[in-house]
Amino acid sequence: MKYTRMTPALYAYLVAHGHNHDPVLDALSEETIRLGGISRMQVAPEQGSLLSILVRAIGARSAIEIGTFTGYSAICIARGLAPDGRLLCCDTSEAWTSIARRYFEKAGVADQITLRIGPAIETLNALGPDERPDFAFIDADKRSYRAYYEALLPRVRSNGLLVLDNVLWSGRVIDPADREEDTQAIRAMNDFIATDRRVQAVMLAVADGLTIVRKRVPGEVSERV
Repeated sequence: MKYTRMTPALYAYLVAHGHNHDPVLDALSEETIRLGGISRMQVAPEQGSLLSILVRAIGARSAIEIGTFTGYSAICIARGLAPDGRLLCCDTSEAWTSIARRYFEKAGVADQITLRIGPAIETLNALGPDERPDFAFIDADKRSYRAYYEALLPRVRSNGLLVLDNVLWSGRVIDPADREEDTQAIRAMNDFIATDRRVQAVMLAVADGLTIVRKRVPGEVSERV
């Protein structure tokens, strides 16, 4: 079993030794923390850095985010896009995204972001046939993960990426006694991706767990036999 158990001190070391801090993002994080327990919905600093790196590494020009909250992950994704890149953010809360809008301006990415308020699945279904993102991030209601995944995967370009958050669900995914609906939804999503031959995927123990999914090129041979 090759992994390192995380402790608070080791986690602080991890965050300190990556490019995980920025004045705008730090201020946003502090304001979000003041919202109380709901602030746990914000991605961790190292998650934001990883999202930026992934977006930049694949040369993404178009991205979609499902679940924007106060905007931390959206800023990270937008900063990774090409200069003329566009990010579509989907959320249902005017209150939380009003904070996001302020910080989009402060981060200098407001012109690259379109924010749609309403059910994300309706926004996705209304997209035109030519709207084909290079990158997508899913971090919203867990019971709809599969619906978002199936709506996005046909649109994402070959070799494009989908990233799903909270896939470890605080460890509850492996607790057979936990039959809570969100837990079962995450568990089912994880099981499905593990057998989906349309993609190549890896689950990482970053924060509450991230699954990175690459859409296969047509005709690509799966490594599964």
